[in-house]
Order: sequence, then structure tokens, then C-alpha cells
Amino acid sequence: MSCNCSGSSKMVLACSGASNVGQLSNEAAKRLDIEQSAKFYCLAGPGGDIDAMVSAVNEVEKLVVIDGCGVACAKLIMERSGIDNYCYVVVTDLGIEKNRNFSLPEADIECVTSACRAMIDVKCE
Repeated sequence: MSCNCSGSSKMVLACSGASNVGQLSNEAAKRLDIEQSAKFYCLAGPGGDIDAMVSAVNEVEKLVVIDGCGVACAKLIMERSGIDNYCYVVVTDLGIEKNRNFSLPEADIECVTSACRAMIDVKCE
């Protein structure tokens, strides 16, 4: 079994929850990967305590974790996995209201993607 764990010094993990903000997190992570700003990586791997995937996330030079809302599922996965070397973005903190409308406005996708790009370029603590 291969997890495709190596190869990127910058990585993004995203909530993909059942709301607009979860899907905005996912869309932003996809865009960062497509533009090669950061590798989009599986949040479920650390959540499932898959050793190789937890190690890969711990070893990355720059990690951005995106949560859709204050429930903070992604952050809790990081804490339970012992991963603390990340920058953190919460979509609702960007002024986007959580709802179940999956027709995602381009402006919202770009807002989240831009916030994540900014995290890639700064030192996070």
C-alpha cells in the first residue's frame, strides 16, 4: 500500500464538511495544489492515525490547515494526532456565513484561497 506521502515542502489539509464553508475549504486547498503553492493532502490520514501520513504531515516545512467553521474538526484532528506545526485558517473568521448552499461564489473561493496563500508566506506559531 502506498500513501504518496513525500515530495512537498508545503502542504494544505482542509475540512471538507457538509456546508458551504467546508466546501470552500476544500476548493481553496484544490486551487493551492493546482497552482503548486502547496500540496493538498488527506486530512483523514492523520484523523485515522495512519502512521506514514502523520509522519508526512509532521515532516513538512510549511503546513496550512483550513477549517470551515468554529467546530474546528480539522484542528481537533491535528491535536489528537500530535501535530502542532501548522498555520490555521477558519473560513467563517473571514466573514463568510455558514450555510448549506453549495453554489459557491467565486469571490468566496478566492477569499479563502488568498487567506491561505498569505499563511504560506508567513512564519506561523
